[in-house]
Amino acid sequence: MTDDRFELLQQRADILARIKLLPYSGSPEVKKIKEKSYLYMRKRVAGKLTSTYAGEYSDELYQLLLRNSAEEKALNKELRAVERKLAAAGYVSGGIDVRVMQNLDFARANMKVNIYDQAILEGVATSFPQTEDIIDRGTVNGMTANDVQKILNLKHAWEFILDKDVILCNSDYGLLCRIARIVNEGFFYDGGRIRGVPVTIGGSSYVPPLPIEVDVKEKLNSIVGSSDNVIDVAVELCLYCMKTQIFIDGNKRASVIFANHFLISKGQGLLVIPADSVPEFKKMLIDYYEGRNVPQIKEFMKESCWKKF
Repeated sequence: MTDDRFELLQQRADILARIKLLPYSGSPEVKKIKEKSYLYMRKRVAGKLTSTYAGEYSDELYQLLLRNSAEEKALNKELRAVERKLAAAGYVSGGIDVRVMQNLDFARANMKVNIYDQAILEGVATSFPQTEDIIDRGTVNGMTANDVQKILNLKHAWEFILDKDVILCNSDYGLLCRIARIVNEGFFYDGGRIRGVPVTIGGSSYVPPLPIEVDVKEKLNSIVGSSDNVIDVAVELCLYCMKTQIFIDGNKRASVIFANHFLISKGQGLLVIPADSVPEFKKMLIDYYEGRNVPQIKEFMKESCWKKF
């Protein structure tokens, strides 16, 4: 697959994920019932016009629905343009192995739990019901806007890698940068750009050197191309990306999702640090950063973080 097609497939998956995040679908319409006004979203489904109730009329809700409708139309326009480019490039969707299809279903069924686990690893103050509300409805009471945004970005990133075309792409530097951009959306202008400033890691004396793009690309290709077991490769990808601190932020989030793209593409389950194991994992991660107990954290991830089906 050429780089151009790969980029177009990533763009398509990104647009589809953004469309799914929209709270409403269709165009707003106002209906009057017994002197009261109500708002509905009107859209065509399978050739038939349908109306979905949105709420009692208010100027605020009406403006929200108008903005939502305009954004949906713009995204659909982008989607059609990308699909035309794919068709012009001669792209035909490839077949997916049955085991990989099963793994995609397994990942979708566990996505809310995985996002909750990742949020806890990231230090987000959330409960599973709160995480579920954010994923389903986009908002929740009692949480900061930044924490809500982090969870929505995780949802967006997982939906991106679970796209049937994206899962057929290589687990490489380009894909990792796209994931990082998604998890950092709303926090950094280009969260998928390789880090160009020094960073420190709380609780550790390890200071990661500035990453060099060509070296990162070569290392990722080397790990993916090794003859190790699939789970060993996924663990190595995850830990390498975390320790290298390739991006200005979101490295743990991007690393876990990137490793899962590789693992799912091979039909070998999921790799997520369970919420109740986060304190233990963080202690081992500090040791790993400082060059201690490397086999221990790798074995822990295979034994306690690998979900098989």
